[in-house]
Amino acid sequence: MCHVIVTCRSMLWTLLSIVVAFAELIAFMSADWLIGKAKTRGSSEPDEPSGGPSEPYHPTLGIYARCIRNPGVQHVPRETLCGPYAENFGEIASGFWQATAIFLAVGIFILCMVALVSVFTMCVQSIMKKSIFNVCGLLQGIAGLFLILGLILYPAGWGCQKAIAYCGHYASAYKPGDCSLGWAFYTAIGGTVLTFICAIFSAQAEIATSSDKVQEEIEEGKNLICLL
Repeated sequence: MCHVIVTCRSMLWTLLSIVVAFAELIAFMSADWLIGKAKTRGSSEPDEPSGGPSEPYHPTLGIYARCIRNPGVQHVPRETLCGPYAENFGEIASGFWQATAIFLAVGIFILCMVALVSVFTMCVQSIMKKSIFNVCGLLQGIAGLFLILGLILYPAGWGCQKAIAYCGHYASAYKPGDCSLGWAFYTAIGGTVLTFICAIFSAQAEIATSSDKVQEEIEEGKNLICLL
């Protein structure tokens, strides 16, 4: 029989695990990793057609995606166009960014699997005599290592031709030139930190759900156990 066990620590760990997985996934898919130097109609932007008004704007560049301005036509306002610049993995601008994409993808996949499993920990706390919380915490720690490797390699690709087109000729490995870092990069860093916090907090969730008070409630025949 399934005993639904809900504690503050286990619920907090579950919610945090879901938030971290979504934050990393959104950051990975975003084009706002690098914010390029201001462009105008006369600027040389390899991805942007000519034409349209000359107000300045900032194109953005992600690991495999980018955002540029639609040149617009008469009586039609300019719009920002976002999408992948690479049609396949081999067209990602830098070998370092290809490695970043692999490491981040593996880490995010693990986090999404843990987030999915965490929802069921209220009903199932162990599999083959192994605590789900401990196993998930270990997986989150491994995912965090993959994320760190990806984030370390990402700035090494700032010297590629694609980045130089957006950030100027002073851009090089670990030097963004005229670009600034976008919210996606900071979100990925914050999500990585929270991943390790989740891994540590999973041990507290395990302690809370296996406490003596919980066992007493189970022995009394209660199927729904809610503890602060």
